[in-house]
Amino acid sequence: MGLGYKSATLNPFPLPARPASISTISNAPPHRAAINEYAPQRFEGNQSARPKFRPPTISIEQPDMTQNIYDDPEFFHGYSQMGRSLGGLDAAPEWPTLKSMLPPMKGLKVVDLGCGYGWFSRWASEQGADSVLSLDVSEKMLEQARKTTSVGNIHYSRADLEQLDLPIAGFDLAYSSLALHYIKNLSGLFATIHAALKPGSRFVFSIEHPIFMAPRNPGWLIDGEGRKRWPVDSYQREGERVTNWLAEGVIKQHRTLGTLFNTLIGAGFSIQHVNEWGPSDTEVAAQPALAEERERPMMLLVSVHR
Repeated sequence: MGLGYKSATLNPFPLPARPASISTISNAPPHRAAINEYAPQRFEGNQSARPKFRPPTISIEQPDMTQNIYDDPEFFHGYSQMGRSLGGLDAAPEWPTLKSMLPPMKGLKVVDLGCGYGWFSRWASEQGADSVLSLDVSEKMLEQARKTTSVGNIHYSRADLEQLDLPIAGFDLAYSSLALHYIKNLSGLFATIHAALKPGSRFVFSIEHPIFMAPRNPGWLIDGEGRKRWPVDSYQREGERVTNWLAEGVIKQHRTLGTLFNTLIGAGFSIQHVNEWGPSDTEVAAQPALAEERERPMMLLVSVHR
């Protein structure tokens, strides 16, 4: 759930990064569900008037459960109209770069953490994955994913990434798109993913960039000549950031780059590739609205080895 766009119609990142959680809860009543659309509200004037967090009334969650706003009917309807919800992977400008960081899918056992509508899960299946376990906290997301999936090697299940439980050495690839910045116990999640991957396998994910997430009051600052600047304040103050996107009080967890990478290393991963994604000249020419993404990185694409 990115911030700082004046107009959602011009926003090439219409899909909020959704919190995704996971303790495989089959048949349980209703998480983020992420990834990574970015269409926040702007609050002008007195920032102290910014609405405070009010928990959604859609479900009763356990204290350690990832926030689940996607099962709110009104929120879900707005989300379903976003570009990425309609166009899938091809509507995500960062997808070609993220795809280049993935191994060949043929024969792999894959876990998709925060699967949303299941776009990546279906792509992995089409590319020859042996099986895909697709996890999300939102029942509405999973319902839509099941409706648009006809193959038998994708298994959708409700789960909370804050309470993730996966089989030891059960997967060849873990993937997550714009979900991890919703997770409070990231070290615990990384340790669980590491244990669930076979030796030599890969964990590839996208996450909101700390520079994008750090500001207490995010949004472009525009000078008298129309030039944009992104405020980077409170960078070293890690912890909750509360934003408003289709609903009030969406909670994310800001961490510095150092904390993120050291947490991965501490879990036993070796870092293979990092991309502070930004559009190319060709991409900006095709989608002029992407030009502002060169002013600061919105997301981080990471590939690590088990």
